[in-house]
Order: sequence, then structure tokens, then C-alpha cells
Amino acid sequence: MLLGIPKIISPDLLKIMMEMGHGDELVLADANFPAASHARRLVRCDGHAIPELLDAVLRLYPLDQYVDKPASLMEVVPGDKAETPIWGAYGRIVRERTGLEAPFEKLERFAFYERARGAYAIVATGEGAQYANLILKKGVIFP
Repeated sequence: MLLGIPKIISPDLLKIMMEMGHGDELVLADANFPAASHARRLVRCDGHAIPELLDAVLRLYPLDQYVDKPASLMEVVPGDKAETPIWGAYGRIVRERTGLEAPFEKLERFAFYERARGAYAIVATGEGAQYANLILKKGVIFP
């Protein structure tokens, strides 16, 4: 344990975030996401919900200041009746941690999968909400 590091951030996740540079992407994947088959680097956070993890990550991880939308959501497949109330929770957390009002772009399902394959790492969670996947683009920490 370390002071100031949220308990939900595992040593493996902390190491991954430390290794990442500006523009690298981190995927927070829900329990249905094919994380193991898509990941270059896989971090397991089974049993944890994404909102709790997102809040902890954003205490340490700056979002990219040089792009309009530093976070990406998986768009609902046309015709799917799924509700996405978790996106509201994400918005509140991002706003609280970064001040950004509209940080999200929506990617079509297969475009999201392709982008996730190129991400620096994928964090597999126990999140059960549908369309809860999230990609975060890392920013710069200024002196």
C-alpha cells in the first residue's frame, strides 16, 4: 500500500499507467467485453465496477488536453433497446475530476473493438451494465 493511491488501483494497473505516455489509450472494459482476445496488455480488475475504477484512475491519470474528445464510448447497436444510464455516471465522474463537460465520442461497436486492439492496455472489470466500455486517452502532466 502507498499513501494517496486508491486501494482499487492494483500494482499492475499502477505500473501500466506509469508506463503510458501522452496519447496512449487505456480501455476500461465491462464483463462482456472480449478483453483477453483484444489486449496487448491485460489487467484484471474482476469484481469491480467501472464507475468506482474510473474515479480512482482519474485521480492519477490526466486526460488528453489536445483532443476534443479524450474519452470514447461504445455506441449502442442500432435497433438494440439497451439503456445506458452508466454513461451519466461517467459524465459526472469525468466532470468532477477534470472539469470537462462533453469529453465523450461514440464509436460504432466494431470500430471500438479495433481501437481497443491498439490500446496500450485493457482493464477487464466485473461491470455488468451494457455498453459500459470506455477508452481513455492519456494526457500530459505539466510541471
